[in-house]
Amino acid sequence: MANTSEFGESLPSLQNYAITASALKLASLGLIICVGLAGNGALSLLVLKDTTLHKAPYYFLLDLCLADVLRSAVCLPFVMASVQRGSSWAGSVLCCKLVAFLSVLFCFHVAFLLFCVSVTRYMAIAHHRFYSKRMTLCTSLAMICAVWTLSLAMAFPPVFDVGTYKFIREEEQCIFEHRYIKANDTLGFMLMLAVIVSTTHVVYMKMLCFVYDHRKMKPAQLVPAISQNWTFHGPGATGQAAANWIAGFGRGPIPPTLVGIRQASHNGAARRLLVFDEFKMEKRIGKMYYMITLSFLVLWAPYLIACYTRIFVKGAALPQVYLTAAVWMTFVQAGANPIISLLFNKELRVRLRACFPWCLQTQTPMEPYCVI
Repeated sequence: MANTSEFGESLPSLQNYAITASALKLASLGLIICVGLAGNGALSLLVLKDTTLHKAPYYFLLDLCLADVLRSAVCLPFVMASVQRGSSWAGSVLCCKLVAFLSVLFCFHVAFLLFCVSVTRYMAIAHHRFYSKRMTLCTSLAMICAVWTLSLAMAFPPVFDVGTYKFIREEEQCIFEHRYIKANDTLGFMLMLAVIVSTTHVVYMKMLCFVYDHRKMKPAQLVPAISQNWTFHGPGATGQAAANWIAGFGRGPIPPTLVGIRQASHNGAARRLLVFDEFKMEKRIGKMYYMITLSFLVLWAPYLIACYTRIFVKGAALPQVYLTAAVWMTFVQAGANPIISLLFNKELRVRLRACFPWCLQTQTPMEPYCVI
C-alpha cells in the first residue's frame, strides 16, 4: 500500500514536470523564432537598402540571413507543433521528409558558406590585389549558387532513403535517423559536416598566422603632400610626391616623373594597395565571420556528439535533458548570427544607426571602406 501511494503521489509531480518542460520549450522556441525573423530580416533589409554595404562580405551575410529567416519561418514552427502534441508528429510521412530535407539543407548551407567566406577572408588579407580584382558581384553570386548546389547534393539523397528522414520522438523533430554503425548510412553526412567545420577553422588559423608573421609590415599609409611647383628635396622625394599625387592628395600640376604617363582614375577601380583603414576593416569583417563560425561550432557540437554516440556506441541511451538541450542549441543558431554580426562589426552598427535613426539617438561617423 505504501508503494502504491508513493506511486500515486509521483504521478502529479511527473505531470507538472512535463507541463513545465513543454511550456519552457514552447517559450524558448517562440523567442528563437521571433529573434530569428526580426534580427535576420532587419539585417537583410539593411544590406539591401544601404549601397555602401554592397560588397562581397555582405552579400554572403545577406545569403546567410535569408537562410536563417527561412529556417525560422518554415522548420521551427513544426517543432513547436510537435511539442504541443506531446512529442508526436501529426503530419504525413512526405511532409516529415520535406521538413527534414529543409533542416539538413540549411545546416549544410551554413557550413559550406562559412567555409567559402573563410577562404575569401584569407584572400582579402594575404592576396589583396587578386581579391580586389576578382571578388565582384558576379563572383559572389557564383559562389553562393555553388554553396546552394553542394547543400542540395548533401540533403537530397535521404529523400530516396539513402540515409533516412523520419520523426525522432526524443528530439521532437524530423531529421536524420542515426542508427548503430552496422546498420547506419548517415555516417558520411556527419563526417562531411565535421570536416567542413574543421577545415573552416584551419583556414582562419592560417590567416591568423599570416597576420602574425607580417605584424611588423604595416599597410601603406599615404601621407598628404601639397606643393604648387613640385619642388621636393631629399632621397625619394620626387617618387613620394608622385605617389601622393596619384592617390589624390597632391594639388597643382602633374609632377615631372608622371608627365606623359596615363593617370589612373580616382573612382577606386584601379586602386590595389591595402591601406591602413581598409586593413582594419578587413580584420573586423574577418573577426565577425570567425565569431559566427565559432558560434556554429559551439552550438552544434553537443548535437554532433550525440549523433556520433548513437552511431558508434551500440544501445547508447543519452539523457533526455542533454539531448533536448543539444537540439535546442542548434535552433538558437538561427537567431544568433545577426546579434554576433552587430556586436563584432562596427560598420554594421554605424549603418544601422544611419538607416534606422529611431533605433539609437547618437550617431558616429562611418569609417571609410574602399578598395585601393
